[in-house]
Amino acid sequence: MVVDLRGVTTVLLPGTGSDDDYVCRAFSAPLRAVGALLVAPPPDPRRLVDGYRAALDDAARDGPICVGGVSIGAAVALAWALAHPDHTVAVLAALPAWAGAPGSAPAALAARYSASQLRADGLEATTAQMRASSPPWLAGELARSWRAQWPHLPDAMEEAAGYVAPTTVELGRLAAPLAVVSAVDDTIHPLRAGLDWVEAAPRAALRTVTLDEIGANTAALGAACLAALGDI
Repeated sequence: MVVDLRGVTTVLLPGTGSDDDYVCRAFSAPLRAVGALLVAPPPDPRRLVDGYRAALDDAARDGPICVGGVSIGAAVALAWALAHPDHTVAVLAALPAWAGAPGSAPAALAARYSASQLRADGLEATTAQMRASSPPWLAGELARSWRAQWPHLPDAMEEAAGYVAPTTVELGRLAAPLAVVSAVDDTIHPLRAGLDWVEAAPRAALRTVTLDEIGANTAALGAACLAALGDI
C-alpha cells in the first residue's frame, strides 16, 4: 500500500442503525493484517453525529489518525478529515450514501421511513417489516443493533437523514487519500454516490462489492477498503 497504516489508530464509525460490533467484524482482520489499530466507537443514538465527532477528536489527541466508516459514519469521518487535514492519514469510506444535502437520497428516505414506522408501530412490528424486505444477513444485523439502540433509535435515524455531507466541491479540497467501497447492487447506497466521491477527490480510488459478498464474508467490506487505498 502507498499509505502505511502500521501503528496508525484507525477510527471507523458505524452506519445508521448499525453498531460497533459490525464495524469490528468488517474491519478488524483486514486492518490487523496491515498493522493498523482499530477504534470502533459505539453509536449513541441520543447524539449520533456529536458522539462520532467526539470520538474522532479524542483519538487524534495523540497524533494523526486514519478515519472512516460506513454510510453516515463515512460522511461524518470525511467532514472531520476536511476540517483536520494535518491530523488525517487517510479516509476509508464504505457505502457512501450521498454528497451535500441528503435531499431525496434513498438512504435518507429509508431512514426517515423507518423512524416514522418505529414511532408509529414500535420496535417489534417495524423489525418484522424490515426482515421481510431485507437480505437475511442484513436483517439479522439490524435486528440486533436496532434492539440495542431502542428507544432512541428513531432520533438517530432522523438525525442521520438530515445530515449534510461534504459537497463534491468540498471533496475537491481533501488532502488525505480517500478509499471508497460501494456495492453495485445496493439501492440504498447507490454506486453513483461512491463514484461522485471518488471523482471529486484529488487522490481517491473505488472498489466494488456485492451485497451477497459482504453477507457471506463480513470482512470483505474492510478488505475492499484497504484494496482501494492500495490503488491510490
